[in-house]
Amino acid sequence: MSDPPLERRDPYLRLHCVDIFVRDQESSLRFYLDQLGFELAFDSRLQSGQRWVAVSPPDGTAVLTLVQPDADSPDYKLIGRSTRIAFVTEDVVQTYREWSKRGVRFRYTPRLRRIRYHNHPPENRSSAQAPLWGEVITRFEDIDRNSFTLLSLDEVSKAIEAQRRLNAEKLEAERRIAHEMEIARQVQARLFPQKFPPCVTLEYAGICVQARQVGGDYYDFLSLGPKRLGLVIGDVAGKGMAAALLMANLQAHLRSQCASAWVHSEKLLRSVNQLFYENTVPSAYATLFFAEYDDETQVLRYVNCGHLSGLLLRHDDSLERLESTCTVLGLFTDWDCSTAECHLCVGDTLALYTDGATESFNAAGDEFGEQGVFSALERHRNLSPAEMARRILADVQHFGSHEQHDDITLIVAKCKGA
Repeated sequence: MSDPPLERRDPYLRLHCVDIFVRDQESSLRFYLDQLGFELAFDSRLQSGQRWVAVSPPDGTAVLTLVQPDADSPDYKLIGRSTRIAFVTEDVVQTYREWSKRGVRFRYTPRLRRIRYHNHPPENRSSAQAPLWGEVITRFEDIDRNSFTLLSLDEVSKAIEAQRRLNAEKLEAERRIAHEMEIARQVQARLFPQKFPPCVTLEYAGICVQARQVGGDYYDFLSLGPKRLGLVIGDVAGKGMAAALLMANLQAHLRSQCASAWVHSEKLLRSVNQLFYENTVPSAYATLFFAEYDDETQVLRYVNCGHLSGLLLRHDDSLERLESTCTVLGLFTDWDCSTAECHLCVGDTLALYTDGATESFNAAGDEFGEQGVFSALERHRNLSPAEMARRILADVQHFGSHEQHDDITLIVAKCKGA
């Protein structure tokens, strides 16, 4: 059922169903489905135990409820009478032939009638000048001899053909959009890391599952010079194509400016913020966690630009939260950041993630949350980073009872020493 137009202010109203009285619901159901080609609208039991079954013509615009009244009820006497229900088709003759082959009983072969419709013609126009419309009509019966009209009208046929053209154009437009979205999905998939800079003391992996074909989550692994690895995860405001374009913009700025990190991360991010600010609409922004790992000293220097806290599970089971060190990217031209750092030991595990993981809700309305990510990190800590990322993602998806509404992105890195 289509939703009522949003701009309508009057209460929504549509025809629900028309009762057809029959002797046996199951036999009548088979007639309407098998011989007329109708579709089952619903078939259920009421609290009283009474069966409620209904059928609908193929376009689904009307519903006929097949009612089986008690033999001693007044409604039972209505079985086998004219229903005064008319079905409109664009080709009565073709429908008549098809249904006749299936055993449908017709009272007479289709007839052509010419009808003049007078809709307040001008005074100087005679009655003979009124529009002349054609109508092809016949009547058929169901197995209980309930009778119905089957007809076609010139104007209805024209309207049906016009609607068919509109539907074809709509389907073609949807096909083009779907094709373009698939191309966009493939292009965005190539924006995620295709190469993994070598690192002796750190094993790392990332994963992203988008809620739509394209999205605004971003993760990357950057080569920042000899024995220096960049770990990046971000979340662009919004969803869908708009967020995907902003994500590509942010990624391009980061990759083009990453040579600056040979000096320090702060300079790189100031440049990225300025470019992102200048090349996006005023409301566009992104949270970002940028970490620089030194493969020799095993020191992790990071800037958290309004992103969720990174979780560092130490080898002794203690937990450190790598919290925000500055505000988001893209909202302010006067922007600066500060850097924090920590030393990684063998067995330490780092997890970076987006809010698609923490804001997954179960049927009770509970949130997976940071605690859920930490618990999953503890539970799977003995696995490789790639397998850990997959298992944490599976935990999030299993926890959520509803459709995924936001992108879920994870980076997992484990210090293994020299």
